Amino acid sequence: MHTSLLDRLRSRGYRLTAQRRAVAEALDGMNVHLTADEVHARAVDILPEVSRATVYSTLHELTSMGEILELGIEGRSKRYDPTTSPHNHLVCDSCGVIHDVQLGHTPPELPVGEAHGMTVRRAEVVYHATCETCSAN
Repeated sequence: MHTSLLDRLRSRGYRLTAQRRAVAEALDGMNVHLTADEVHARAVDILPEVSRATVYSTLHELTSMGEILELGIEGRSKRYDPTTSPHNHLVCDSCGVIHDVQLGHTPPELPVGEAHGMTVRRAEVVYHATCETCSAN
């Protein structure tokens, strides 16, 4: 079941100013992978006076809280994903469209000795592909 970012923030008691609410609403939905500029553009549609600096600081705060993921997919601008449950991503190498991939199981554990003393918090697989639209061109 999908719980919206706004609902998750409310349940945590997060102080939702009008600006923070606009950022959370901009990130609402399934399969959302927006750049900071795209979040800002959506937030401005909701609340015209929201500043770029507020969007950036809110994205940083939400990432630090673990309420959104910051995706650093090679060769692309950072993207923000409100789906924090374990999932992977399918990326078109031509146009950059990103889709969530729900696998229904957790990623395999690292073999003994391969963690090099680190504690794994999460794992992600990125599938690189070419979408139908780009394949047709």
